[in-house]
Amino acid sequence: MTGNIDLALASKAWPFQEAEKLVKRFKDGVPEKGYILFETGYGPSGLPHLGTFGEVARTTMVMRAFQEISDMPTKLICFSDDMDGLRKVPTNVPNQELLAEALGKPLTQVPDPFGTHNSFGEHNNARLQAFLDQYGFEYEFLSSTDCYKSGRFDDTLIKICQRYEKVINVILPTLGEERRQTYSPFLPLCPETGEVLQVPVEIVDAEKGIIAFESASGTRYERSVTGGNVKCQWKVDWAMRWDALDVDYEMAGKDLDESVKLSSIIRRILGGKPPEALSYEMFLDQQGQKISKSKGNGISIEEWLAYAAPESLSLYMFQAPRKAKRLYFDVIPKAVDEYYTFVDKFHGQELADQYKNPAWHIHGGDVPKAELPVSFALLLNLVAVANTEDKETLWGFVARYVEGATAEKFPTLDKLMGYAIRYYEDFVKPAKSFRMPTEQEVKAFESLKARLADLDAGEHDPEVIMTEVFSAGKDAEFENLREWFKACYEVLIGQSQGPRMGGFIALYGIDETIALIDEALAGKFASA
Repeated sequence: MTGNIDLALASKAWPFQEAEKLVKRFKDGVPEKGYILFETGYGPSGLPHLGTFGEVARTTMVMRAFQEISDMPTKLICFSDDMDGLRKVPTNVPNQELLAEALGKPLTQVPDPFGTHNSFGEHNNARLQAFLDQYGFEYEFLSSTDCYKSGRFDDTLIKICQRYEKVINVILPTLGEERRQTYSPFLPLCPETGEVLQVPVEIVDAEKGIIAFESASGTRYERSVTGGNVKCQWKVDWAMRWDALDVDYEMAGKDLDESVKLSSIIRRILGGKPPEALSYEMFLDQQGQKISKSKGNGISIEEWLAYAAPESLSLYMFQAPRKAKRLYFDVIPKAVDEYYTFVDKFHGQELADQYKNPAWHIHGGDVPKAELPVSFALLLNLVAVANTEDKETLWGFVARYVEGATAEKFPTLDKLMGYAIRYYEDFVKPAKSFRMPTEQEVKAFESLKARLADLDAGEHDPEVIMTEVFSAGKDAEFENLREWFKACYEVLIGQSQGPRMGGFIALYGIDETIALIDEALAGKFASA
């Protein structure tokens, strides 16, 4: 394996760089628990979104990279902070009044507004797990509620009691004066209402883990911190989890950098070493705002999968994790085509280059073959111009372009057709806007018609056709040929951007393109 390790690390792919941190961390061998533990966290206060999936996908990529350069056993935990109190009602769920009545209660005690599970927390957990299972992630799901109530966290909770002053003094300097008066690392569950309380706590017996607090009614209670009677404040909770589970790797968004810093200090106070970590940039919606579970902006997991295969989503997650990126519907077509381009290249590459290829990291080295004679972008434009939702019609064009092409021979393309039809109907068609050509553009289109007419009607070489498109633009004396191509898109397709025209005409057909130009020049599209 040594040669492969050298090639993998030389690739400079970020998952291998992250994995190398763990190799150095455990240079003396496997830890006492017997495996390297990767963790990813989820706050089920809102429906799972693609940022949630992205963290699991990226962590899995690091774990796979580690497995390639190390023989140490690994485990991935997906942890849900479902004992957290519901602080506000998400705007993208039904029956919001049901949630409003349960504010402050643990998410696993909040009614499910969808009516499918025992609680809102369970519903959101199920949504996340369903997708992770569908995608094939290998993970162990842990519920915060289960861990607290089962006693799995008890030893560390006692430890926090014993080191209470040191722990609290990490957090207090970061708080305002008013919050300092009420802050405690422990959030007791109110015996009267079941709500998660944010009240001052008195340590009664540190060794036994007994605390005292007052409820909203003024009643004083003494309770053990064990057995699910309390949960920890966020930054302490994170460190507590790292300690109790002995987490070795966990990445987090850049907006949590300060939390990572404070939780790491607390982890050391508790006697351990904080996990290795990657700080990734946040996803933004179409307005450039951070994606929020409670707002429901951006794209949901289900929405992406309605328009593209999950591998395209994994590619989007792989690329430039330290760079903020827009995560909206218009990024999907590019992600789809880039994914299949990487897959196509992978099978002709030497191992050193395969390690650099995103497809290796998406599939853990076991990259499937996928022959794709037509790009997703080209399919979208074919759907647009052919004005059809019928796959059979689309296959008619493709079979003429690639002799003998069928859905059975190209199953991946057949699946992409379904995605393309759906994407076109929902996003492209409503935004279409045709215009009439200018006098100069009419001259170019007439030239293009004549040039295409001189070609064999069965000409399928995109480069041959592209040469004629270029020449038509030059015939009309376009100083900047980009303006000519823009005219092709706006006049013929009704979009400001489009495919490489040579490939599109080869797929759509010479005679069909000439007829399309005639209809556009006659004003059929612009007047519709």
